[in-house]
Amino acid sequence: MPEPIPWDDCRADPLGRLPSRPEPIPETTAEPTAEEPDPMGLRTKIGVVITATAALVAVIMGLVVHHRTAVNQLETARETLDARLGTAVEDHATGVDRHRTPDRRRALLNPERLPAPLREAVERGKRATYLDRSGGRPVLWAASRVGDDIVALRHPYERQTRNLRDLDEVLWLAGGLGTAFAGVVGVTLATVAGRRLNASARIAERIARGDHSARLRPRGGKDEIARLTIAVNTMADALSARLQAEREVTANIAHELRTPVAGLVAAAGLLPPGRPAEMVRERAERVRGLMEDVLEVARLDGSAERADTDVRALGELTRRAVGAVVMDGRETAEVRIERDCVVETDARRVERILANLVTNAFRHGGAPVVVEVDGGLVRVRDKGPGFPPELLARGPQRFRTGSGSGLGLGLTIAAGQARVLGARLAFANPEGGGAEATLDLRASVAGQGATGQG
Repeated sequence: MPEPIPWDDCRADPLGRLPSRPEPIPETTAEPTAEEPDPMGLRTKIGVVITATAALVAVIMGLVVHHRTAVNQLETARETLDARLGTAVEDHATGVDRHRTPDRRRALLNPERLPAPLREAVERGKRATYLDRSGGRPVLWAASRVGDDIVALRHPYERQTRNLRDLDEVLWLAGGLGTAFAGVVGVTLATVAGRRLNASARIAERIARGDHSARLRPRGGKDEIARLTIAVNTMADALSARLQAEREVTANIAHELRTPVAGLVAAAGLLPPGRPAEMVRERAERVRGLMEDVLEVARLDGSAERADTDVRALGELTRRAVGAVVMDGRETAEVRIERDCVVETDARRVERILANLVTNAFRHGGAPVVVEVDGGLVRVRDKGPGFPPELLARGPQRFRTGSGSGLGLGLTIAAGQARVLGARLAFANPEGGGAEATLDLRASVAGQGATGQG
């Protein structure tokens, strides 16, 4: 029995025709699933961090300045009032006339409203000062015991309080302006760095999508972003060189195999009839088909492939491609023309794409297979297990199949031919089950035809 063919190996062109060149995979395969962009970008994050840091520093500095100023003001006022209290105490002790000194005129003897903490300190024989804020206006007190009497002085503390309040306003204003300035500077610097990083990210994404000619433009300097630029370019150069080497090796091997494979096919045709001879011929034909597919992929990888366009009805092209695939009568596919149209494209390449898609549906999908033409869209549906997640995320990749075995080139060739046409080839698993491949030729529509049905 012949070996099973991996689901992605739909290489045969029933019309015996060859195709051509590709363009980046994302334009011809399923849309890649990208993560949602961060609504708070790097520029915003850096700006917020710098602004928050500046605000925190301004608050801390304001608190420190406020505290030190308040302490210094109070210490100065206490020292001044305490010195005046000493003079008043000496005058009271010596019996100096109270009208001869200013402090005596302000001195209070045994005041009734002396603040309780200050009275307790004086009762213990201490000379003390106390800032009383219990009333409507702050008052600084100083008191001392002289014999059986208590001599006290009081001094309004409103001016110091007002000066401290004015200082706080200046600190708030200066802190706000400093924070705003730091935020503007931070956002500016973050914008410059963010643009360079965004450029690096976009180039890396282009490289990941298959544009191996994309490179970052060095801007000089030796910072981390400059090193990242060099690293991305170096990575792209190495990747491009490796891929090119692999393509050249693959193409060279396929070219070298053409002659021996042709001889093998010819020799298999000379074998006497029988099941062994049939198996040998079958495998020889498969090897030749695979070799031709490898050569076709190599041509599509080049830049010399060009579409040979003419004006054709898309419904007619679809019927011809499906008819060529099912000409042996073993499989059938329904063709539905919802909205026919005229396209200016390469008919041979369109038929090649559709033939590969239908063949893939027959081999690895399930009946019924339906091909629908809707304007410039051609959809190929089947009721099989659907496309693997790897293909939906990355698109067809040469020499890889959903089962992990075999050499799958059919869908890769279809994607390459679509790139040559400037069309899009998308893959999806509909909610109702099965697989759906959509060839988008709307960019090539030259006019609308009549609606029909197949």
